[in-house]
Amino acid sequence: MTYRVAVRSLCEFTAKVGDLDLRFTPSPTALEGIAGHRRVVSRRGEGYEAEVALEGRFGELEVRGRADGYHPASNCLEEIKTHRGDLASQPDNHRQLHWAQARVYGWLMCQSRQLASINLALVYLDVDSDHETRFECSASAAELEACFNEQCLRFIQWAEARSRRLAQRDAGLNALGFPWPSFRKGQRELAETVFKAVSTGRCLMAQATTGIGKTLGTLFPLLKAMPRQGLDKLLFLTAKTPGRALGLDAVRQVMDSSPELALRTLELVARDKACEYPGTACHGEACPLAKGFYDRLPAAREAAMQRPLLDKAQLREVALAHDVCPYYLAQEQARWVDVLVADYNYYFDQSALLFGLAQAEQWRLAVAVDEAHNLVERARQMYSASLDQGQLQALRRAPPAGMASALQSLNREWNRLYKEQVAPYQASNELPGAFLKVLQRCVGLVQDLMNRTPQAVDPALLQFFFQALQFTRLAEVFDAHFLFDISLRGAGRRRLATLCLRNVVPAPLIGPRISAARSVVLFSATLSPRHFYADLLGMPADTAWLEVDSPFVAEQLRVRIVSEVSTRYQHRQASLAPIVELVARQYQEAPGNYLAFFSSFDYLQQVATLLAERYPAITQWAQSSGMDEDQRQAFLDRFVEDGRGIGFAVLGGAFAEGVDLPGTRLIGAFIATLGLPQVNPVNEQLKQRMGSLFSAGFDYTYLYPGVRKVIQAAGRVIRGTEDRGTVLLIDDRFAEARVRHMFPSWWSPEGY
Repeated sequence: MTYRVAVRSLCEFTAKVGDLDLRFTPSPTALEGIAGHRRVVSRRGEGYEAEVALEGRFGELEVRGRADGYHPASNCLEEIKTHRGDLASQPDNHRQLHWAQARVYGWLMCQSRQLASINLALVYLDVDSDHETRFECSASAAELEACFNEQCLRFIQWAEARSRRLAQRDAGLNALGFPWPSFRKGQRELAETVFKAVSTGRCLMAQATTGIGKTLGTLFPLLKAMPRQGLDKLLFLTAKTPGRALGLDAVRQVMDSSPELALRTLELVARDKACEYPGTACHGEACPLAKGFYDRLPAAREAAMQRPLLDKAQLREVALAHDVCPYYLAQEQARWVDVLVADYNYYFDQSALLFGLAQAEQWRLAVAVDEAHNLVERARQMYSASLDQGQLQALRRAPPAGMASALQSLNREWNRLYKEQVAPYQASNELPGAFLKVLQRCVGLVQDLMNRTPQAVDPALLQFFFQALQFTRLAEVFDAHFLFDISLRGAGRRRLATLCLRNVVPAPLIGPRISAARSVVLFSATLSPRHFYADLLGMPADTAWLEVDSPFVAEQLRVRIVSEVSTRYQHRQASLAPIVELVARQYQEAPGNYLAFFSSFDYLQQVATLLAERYPAITQWAQSSGMDEDQRQAFLDRFVEDGRGIGFAVLGGAFAEGVDLPGTRLIGAFIATLGLPQVNPVNEQLKQRMGSLFSAGFDYTYLYPGVRKVIQAAGRVIRGTEDRGTVLLIDDRFAEARVRHMFPSWWSPEGY
């Protein structure tokens, strides 16, 4: 059997030693790296060969790659790297890894061209100054072959073991049966459609209500397709922690039904949730788990691969047993597992780990996006950046050494941006070029400071640096799908501005990542109207659509529209008493646990206060702003079986979706708002841009997102086929045809 590996992967597996050290970061972006390589190549003379395809063998191991450049006249092979900051601060093991790559390419070139020896060069390009630094050495073909053979020998044992496991995994997946005796209603249809989509290389948008087992109905067919379609990885991406728990639970169900299945699954969590030494820098001089990380990694990697399912707890156990960082062990293990359960940002963010690995390793992927209605807003956040002038002013009061002039220049350019601005908010389609040049200079100076004295960098400066870096990187992709806006506060000499590069339509950035996978399945209970999500996410033109019949019937959920009440802002005060009476009447007619949703904490509190005054016997509890996980759990714990009381919450908040209160834990909901986003200057700019792009400004900005939140909130009531409940939709606009048209097909709304 032939095992294949890329040169870069071979070297990263065999040649990384010493400490984990992130001080020589951040590295240039992928776009900056590509542009830097092109600039270096363009300077080389006639006869220079760029991107030279090379391959070689060691036993059954086939090694492939592309050398950055080779000049036959000088018999010199170049390995080109881009960087920022002082190269003298580069950790030794970074340079060692680069030399290992150059030596492998050197041997492959010697073998290909029948060379007895070759000159090797590491070429480092500073993307800010455009200065090249060059290191050279000469090596004989025999020396390089010996190095190559040694690295291959270290890798091939791992490759053979991995190949055996993958063969066992594929055999198990081919024989895998559904983990339950039968499919739920609608679940088989979903599973079959997912399987067809990945089999034909198409994407799928699937709308399916809670209760059919969407997670397992999506994951199972993707697993079955892995061996048939030659998939390298399956990514299960979620918006929130509960979604990851559901994905891991579905994997456990599959594993429990087939204990011999040689499947490997990994949960990826955010660094702040995995870090054992919060507030400590990620290098060997500061963190004991970074000291000698790569020396202990092989044993930790081997131990981790013996665990079929590495959730956060399992991974931490392995990592600490080998004295390595759990977060970075997970990043290493991402290369070797089959299923990855992670947040959206691990694939869709600008510097996403999984997308970067997929491109570098040419993985064949299937991607499942859970609760996909959240992806639009999350993607906008990923590709937006803001800068607060107040932070700059604080830095200017005690500037770091050598930065006073640059910070003053930045503040001067900042002031020029809004010198003539009268309104508190102003948006533009153009980027401020002069400001960006000065900002980039400041970023470079902070980078230099970080490289020289990483321990001395003030946290406030570090925070501003990363925000500025994100700002400059997004400026590279700024186009008609973004806004540049300025928000003012204060007056006179105390007037300050917040600048924002605001993504409006993430499709040009998200769409290519969707197209890069073999198949992407978006699933949610609320993906209507489909064109809204397809337009904003850049779904391929041949994306399939499935709306799964609900397992529920209209008799289970009484949906009542209260059209005599308006919850518009100007009518709020007049609505308080009617809403209180509606809530009290429903509660008295059918006592039990209810959720009451409102558009804001202020509105919620006014209704709750009046209800307590008029009906003190009704037990109530309320969501508050900024609740932590324990407080949120305490709120949900009030919803006990056969309990009685009303929980007040904000629509679109933590309790409006992703909350499971089956049976009598929740028997009804009051939704006293259409859910439309607030009318403000930002949303009005979004509406204007949506109108110009899609001729549906109001619908895309206000109506569709608002009604989606209402349907999600109503979906908390009926969770299983035996549940019964009532939803009161309190606002006259719920009676409008265009709103009712968006309701789930199994609802049968009635007047109140």
